[in-house]
Amino acid sequence: MGRQGRSYRYVGPAGPKAAVKPGGGARISSAADFDDWVTGRSAGELAEPFTYVVAADGVMRLAPRRSEHVACAEAEPVLGAGEIGFTRETGRWSVSDISNQSTGYCPDVTSWSAVSQALDRVGIDRPSRFTHEVVFRRCPACQEHNIVREGDFVCVFCDSDLPEAWNVDPE
Repeated sequence: MGRQGRSYRYVGPAGPKAAVKPGGGARISSAADFDDWVTGRSAGELAEPFTYVVAADGVMRLAPRRSEHVACAEAEPVLGAGEIGFTRETGRWSVSDISNQSTGYCPDVTSWSAVSQALDRVGIDRPSRFTHEVVFRRCPACQEHNIVREGDFVCVFCDSDLPEAWNVDPE
């Protein structure tokens, strides 16, 4: 599995990254991996979304919802990150909701390509795009990270205009 798409470095606060320990999210590289992982989840856990990342090798990692994305990724760069919910219908697992909501990595909505490929490799039915897209931008004036709501590209911290293109972590 080669590298694909843009990678995203952790851009969140230092505290969560400093607390990362080995053994982050469960690696889900096959249908068997997913079956083993999901079998260990309670009904309560399955009722809410999980934290996910797509590692640089294209493999999805899953962790409980309240896990930090940076811990799930073991502080490594990712191809995608967000929250994901699953449902089981007619004997098959499928994605019920999925977002790119990760304020630690702030991935662009274009990360869907890597996320969908990771899900396809595992054989989990999925929607054709994120069910909840989050648009992240860094303000050129004050450098704060913003979530763009309703297409309003204005910084909530200093009222400056935000760029149309993703710019959270310029390389």
